[in-house]
Amino acid sequence: MSAVQETGGITGTQDKDYNLIWFVEQCLSNALRLETYINDAERAGDTELADLFRRAQAESRKGAEQGKDHLRRRIAA
Repeated sequence: MSAVQETGGITGTQDKDYNLIWFVEQCLSNALRLETYINDAERAGDTELADLFRRAQAESRKGAEQGKDHLRRRIAA
């Protein structure tokens, strides 16, 4: 297995911190996108699908909140 080098020298942010920031952004973006999917399913009268998307949206929000908690702790340190 080849060693992967830290790219923090390029970005100015350690990979692990960059990954956490990316994770939070993706969770938030997913929650927004799922709102469109929920609305589309509701407009089509598909409550089962709308409920699936609502559950997924709740999990995305949960992931974002957990990631933000980690960011808060790391920034405060």
